[in-house]
Amino acid sequence: MPSLLVINADGPETRVALVEDGFLAELYIERKRERGIAGNIYKGRVERVLPGMQAAFVNIGAEKSAYLHVSDVRGTPDDLKGLLSGDQTRPAEEDDDEEADRRRAGGGARIEDLLKEGQEIVVQVTKEPISTKGARATRYVSLPGRHLVFMPTVDHVGISRRIASDRERRRLRDIVETMRPAGSGFVVRTVAEGVSEKELKSDMEFLIKLWNEVVKRSESSRCPSLIYNDLDLLLRTVRDLFTADVEKLIIDSRSEYERVKKFIAAFMPDFAGNIELYLGADPIFDGYGIEIEIDRALERKVWLKSGGYLIVDEMEALTAIDVNTGRFVGKSSLEDTITKTNLEACREVAEQLRIRSIGGMIVVDFIDMDRPHNREKVTRAFNDHLRRDRSKAAVTRISELGLIEMTRKRTRESLLHSLTEPCSSCEGKGYTKSRSTVAYELLRELRRQGDLIETDTIVIEVHPDVAQVLATTDHGFLEDLEKRLQKRLVVKARGSFHMEDFEIHSPGEKAIEKSEMAGGRDKERDEPKRRHRRKRALGSPADVEAMLAEEESSALSPESMVPETPPPEAEPPEGQRQESEPRKSQAPGGRSYGPSEVVDREAHVGNGRREPAVAAGGLVGTAPLIVDSVEVEHVAGTPLSPASDAGTTTTTPAVGSEKP
Repeated sequence: MPSLLVINADGPETRVALVEDGFLAELYIERKRERGIAGNIYKGRVERVLPGMQAAFVNIGAEKSAYLHVSDVRGTPDDLKGLLSGDQTRPAEEDDDEEADRRRAGGGARIEDLLKEGQEIVVQVTKEPISTKGARATRYVSLPGRHLVFMPTVDHVGISRRIASDRERRRLRDIVETMRPAGSGFVVRTVAEGVSEKELKSDMEFLIKLWNEVVKRSESSRCPSLIYNDLDLLLRTVRDLFTADVEKLIIDSRSEYERVKKFIAAFMPDFAGNIELYLGADPIFDGYGIEIEIDRALERKVWLKSGGYLIVDEMEALTAIDVNTGRFVGKSSLEDTITKTNLEACREVAEQLRIRSIGGMIVVDFIDMDRPHNREKVTRAFNDHLRRDRSKAAVTRISELGLIEMTRKRTRESLLHSLTEPCSSCEGKGYTKSRSTVAYELLRELRRQGDLIETDTIVIEVHPDVAQVLATTDHGFLEDLEKRLQKRLVVKARGSFHMEDFEIHSPGEKAIEKSEMAGGRDKERDEPKRRHRRKRALGSPADVEAMLAEEESSALSPESMVPETPPPEAEPPEGQRQESEPRKSQAPGGRSYGPSEVVDREAHVGNGRREPAVAAGGLVGTAPLIVDSVEVEHVAGTPLSPASDAGTTTTTPAVGSEKP
């Protein structure tokens, strides 16, 4: 089934979905206020040089300094000017691998010999800031075009490995070798297969002209500043993903549709007839069944067609994926059932890695198989499904325990980190202390601090659920503590409290400080979180936005160099417009990606459906004591019941809500 590029660009963010064989394969999201910086070229200032790490940090004007490793440093800034005059004339054929590696690492020099603090250099961002880390930068600049990638600082010609024909590889190499400037290099992209010499020369001339403009701007720009602004997600997608394998590009914004047409007319005229403006009544991602796929990609559990499922856990150090048989019981033997589940999981794991943009260290825990040839079969199947992945991956053989360890190149945030934020209750841990644990911590704290309160009454303020525990199952411990302290204990339920919070004080006085021995919540949770930003003299928010917009508009961009084209032709009549609407593409298994249908994922993945989080009348078997500001007062020795507190109000959570 042909592939489709479906683009949603009519809102505050641009979303690009690559659909292969009727299934969502890749998803890219870029928000207009949070545009990515990968591919941009900056004039920056070296802030710190770290000999112990053989790296430096460069101020490029972003929130965090960019990381620059010694292997990405290329001599001095004067080398940039030398590129235009052709100082590096040594042909690539004379280079051996070891010498090339030494030159790439700065000729064997150390970072402190190549860079000094305060030095101004030109760098290109190769990796977006991820989590708490800043961007990664390099001095080996590369400018991608439609058919070629220009590397002005590397004397080398490379051909895409996906071009299989040796004859075509020799033809492309000969064309590039005869036309490239001395000392520079090019990488021939996969889409260049079969392209004429005239088109390659045109692409090469455009990239060289673009680099000349970058060098000129670097000489006159302030530091730090943005020199070259790479294409935004929309045009970058057209340049990199809109290949001969993609049958159609469908977009829902008329203004962006005209912009794409202009770009394609200038750089990709052969694809001008494959663009389509979406005119459906439903949102474009709803019409093609993609929205439900995005929701599924954020879930921890992923169901397989057979009834098995995956558990995907993204952590700081690595991502763990666990394979389970679930409802699948097989027919013949346990070994066959396990092998079939693992083989089905191979494809789903490979697809989930692409959709979720998971990178770094990944461990896949397949179900244990006794026979070695079954383990080999699963390893081969997994590698076969990874071949369609655009990101480079290194995979180990499956172990006797059924584990496959792999790494996948990470250039941007994963989908989970891009679309979600840590839970406000557990702060991303995924759990909180139980009610009984907090109640027992409170009792221990009362033993430590009870004698410090001089009055005969001690007021205890806790979360309503903890108050319920103290009033029912653990009521006897509270009474024993009253006798031990010879004081009256009053429990107050506070709906605004976190589950792990509690306060102890005398009536009408401020709560006493918790002792260091007390459990409670971590001090880090109680302290306000501050984000340390770079000190810059900025004005009002409007002035800041205007300054950022001015910086982006003044930076060099490939789109600004597109020649003007005649005005677009008149729109087709209404009847023809209806014929151009997207056709439905039926996926295997009866799954539809038509414009007016929404895929039922639950029906697709198995017989199971999501169960409602709560019963129709609220949480079953619970009786909340309080809601936010309404407090329920309890004196030790008396039963605690919502009905016994006149004037208090209790409500049940709304249907469909869950406690964190």
